[in-house]
Amino acid sequence: MRLNRAGVGAGVIYLVLGSAWAVATGVPWWGMAWLVAVAVIGAFLPGEANQVSLARAYLAAPALTYALRGEFAGLAVTVAIASVTDLVDGTIARRFARTSSFGGGLDPVVDGIFTGAVAIGLGLGGTFPLWLAIVVIARYLLPALAGGILIVTGRRPELRHTLTGQVSTVLILILLGGVCLFRALKQDSTGLVNAAEVVIPLATAATYVHLGFALRRPATVVEAG
Repeated sequence: MRLNRAGVGAGVIYLVLGSAWAVATGVPWWGMAWLVAVAVIGAFLPGEANQVSLARAYLAAPALTYALRGEFAGLAVTVAIASVTDLVDGTIARRFARTSSFGGGLDPVVDGIFTGAVAIGLGLGGTFPLWLAIVVIARYLLPALAGGILIVTGRRPELRHTLTGQVSTVLILILLGGVCLFRALKQDSTGLVNAAEVVIPLATAATYVHLGFALRRPATVVEAG
């Protein structure tokens, strides 16, 4: 891999914005370190759409910071921005005729990083069940591990979006975002948390079942978001 012009340019923009946010909010050192690490990785990633997808990896730092601090207004805005990037990255890829298997594989990785940061932050802050935060992480970790194992064993899986993957990601973002919004508005979020305790495990199980059937096919499909 080599440095990519789009990746370097996007990294500079993200770092400028991230630095301004870090100075304004007084984030811990690890927050800025994370932004720099993502920028270094992103400098080698080709394509405008991939840089939009990578925004969710950058946003993991403010998401975790706000969640741990209990600053729910900032967290709700962060989740909303991340949701927008999730909606538009595919459109951008098609607009520039640069859809790729790599982009399909990047999506679930950054989704997992961002939603995991939100869920763990809320869990450690006492707003969200910690066991459910672990389920959210497992939702993305298992498909990623399955894809990695297939690649290591010499098989080249087809990475693409599936209905169960898209539905589960949307539901997780809606429920996490809803909890953040309710808390920001000083409203009781117990009902949403209770719903999340049912919906998220079911959506995760459906994703696993779909993945299990896909892995049995000759043309292997690995969940991509």
